[in-house]
Amino acid sequence: MTSTLDRSAQAPLRTDRAVPHARRRVPAWRSRLGDALWLLPPLLLGLLVNGANLGGSPQRIDDEGTYAAQAWSIGNLGELTHYTYWYDHPPLGWIQIAAWAGLTDAWNRYDVAVIAAREAMLVASAIAAVLLWFLVRRIGFARLTASVAVALFLLSPLAVQFHRQVYLDNIATAWLLAALLLALSRRAQLAGYIGAAAAFGVAVLTKETYLLALPLVAWFMWRGADRTTRRYTLSVAAAVLGLIGLTYVALAAVKGEVMPAAGRVSLWDGLAFQLASREGSGSLFDPESLMARTVGLWWQLDAVLIVTALAAAVAALLVRRLRPWAVTLLALTAFMFRGGYLPVPYVIMLLPFATIVVAGMGQLAVEALRAHGVFRRLGGVAVASGLVVAVIAAGPLWAAQLRGFLLADLDRPLRDAESWMTQNAPADSRMLVDDAMWVDLVRAGFERENVVWYYKADTDSDVQELAPDGWRDYDYVITTDSMRTFPTEFPTVRQAIENSAVVASFGEGAQKVEVRLVDSDQAALAQAADDGLYAARSVAGQQVLRNPDVGVPAEQQDLLTSGVVDGRILLTLGQLSASGRVDVADITQLEGDPSGVHRQLIVSSYAGQDARADAAGADALLRFYESLTGPLRPVSVERGDAGVVITFSPDEPVDLLPRPAD
Repeated sequence: MTSTLDRSAQAPLRTDRAVPHARRRVPAWRSRLGDALWLLPPLLLGLLVNGANLGGSPQRIDDEGTYAAQAWSIGNLGELTHYTYWYDHPPLGWIQIAAWAGLTDAWNRYDVAVIAAREAMLVASAIAAVLLWFLVRRIGFARLTASVAVALFLLSPLAVQFHRQVYLDNIATAWLLAALLLALSRRAQLAGYIGAAAAFGVAVLTKETYLLALPLVAWFMWRGADRTTRRYTLSVAAAVLGLIGLTYVALAAVKGEVMPAAGRVSLWDGLAFQLASREGSGSLFDPESLMARTVGLWWQLDAVLIVTALAAAVAALLVRRLRPWAVTLLALTAFMFRGGYLPVPYVIMLLPFATIVVAGMGQLAVEALRAHGVFRRLGGVAVASGLVVAVIAAGPLWAAQLRGFLLADLDRPLRDAESWMTQNAPADSRMLVDDAMWVDLVRAGFERENVVWYYKADTDSDVQELAPDGWRDYDYVITTDSMRTFPTEFPTVRQAIENSAVVASFGEGAQKVEVRLVDSDQAALAQAADDGLYAARSVAGQQVLRNPDVGVPAEQQDLLTSGVVDGRILLTLGQLSASGRVDVADITQLEGDPSGVHRQLIVSSYAGQDARADAAGADALLRFYESLTGPLRPVSVERGDAGVVITFSPDEPVDLLPRPAD
């Protein structure tokens, strides 16, 4: 008869089950070294890809600016937000961003505040990746499988896009994975469950949508709890979770803002907005809906991972170890179609579950191929074939997408617009802006009250009190894709855009950023009906054409005689010609100027020096126009590819040119 010891020595190890480390009798230091050797390569590669060109791609968006501004306000303004805090989200998320930035001096290390906050996202993603690796191991999979999960979690273009951006979901994911890892504790179970409850509570107070993962955490704790102490351990864990949740209510209670009242925000109103009154995202089958655009963005970034993860989740329903993860992934996916609001970063919460089921099914497919049963081998062939097709399809897609993340500078238009404002806008200018640039413009010297996040212009009573005349109280509006596509129920923003002209434009397509000068007095409309002003411009234009020291292209000469060239252009050309010959490259209109008058001048050469390439020629023009004051002062003077670009406002002084006698 074979002894127990003999059978143990002869029996092969089962690779489809978790084997307790104690049976392997591997020294602890060797086990940890092995873990590090498997974890570090995908982790470091993933962090390199996520961290490279962090400020270049993707372009900053409004949500990122909001979280960055709120975090910046804590350390620099001593306030919870840069505007009235109205309980739209618990503040713990941006408090953590503020803590990281404060400890590392990130605000001062970056010129762009959002990039400092993105650094905190990189740290959160690194922590989440490490926790994911150990979570996959605790489920019972091999080190290689855990490393594959980490690689998918960090290197999928879908992951890179959202892990780089300042979303509270990235921080909450790390806390959720910590909660799941602790919920699977077998030793010191009470401490583990208390830690799981605390970590999950922090995850929910970081981003409230993570409450959807509560059934999974509760299931693991219920299933794993020792029956003799289950009631006690789960009761203690529930109490800890409840106490953490009540801190949010306590915050509102201390401020006297639990229930609604006239003239103040309240926790009740914030929760009602998020749970009931917030406008839904529409139907996936409506191409104009927010849901269609959101899912379309995810699909464009990595359709392969989306299809593979959902297919793997369906197959994983047959695998005991993976069933809870598959059910959670499918349930969270189904929840998207309930008809409510779908947050754009919602996919961040799905990513760890997707990588677990894909990597886990990959290991099981390999094991099935080596099994003896015919049906099991056929199943392994089917799953392995699908994964091979996915890898082949992902190759070119990932290469193209990751190349864009590493090389593209999509954020340059925003930086250029900020630079334009600091160089050309008067210090007391009031402006409506995308929140992505709020902190940068305030740090550049503009008054905090004058830099207005466009969303607040019609929703914050404190902001409205500072602008009693609505859009007429603003000098500039800086439009981004977010502002151009935002719903039109904000009349102040809409009217400011409609009554403004583009004085500077940067970038193209969805990345375009326009600096628009608001015509608060609607002077351009009045000028359009002033025949005397057109006649005065025509007379002055004819005089310019007769000046031998002013060169105007043939296609531009009719403009000067027709009276549609701004009088300030005509006068300054005459002044310049007194010091040397001036050659005009172009005279153009400002986009959005209802008068149709040409108010932008491009000078290609001056005093015999090429302003397009010769620094001396350009410098002389810059000095001349920057020295002008009063009604002749232009909005901006800049170097351009065709020459020096001089832009005048739509508010042309009507008495600048002498009117012809009747």
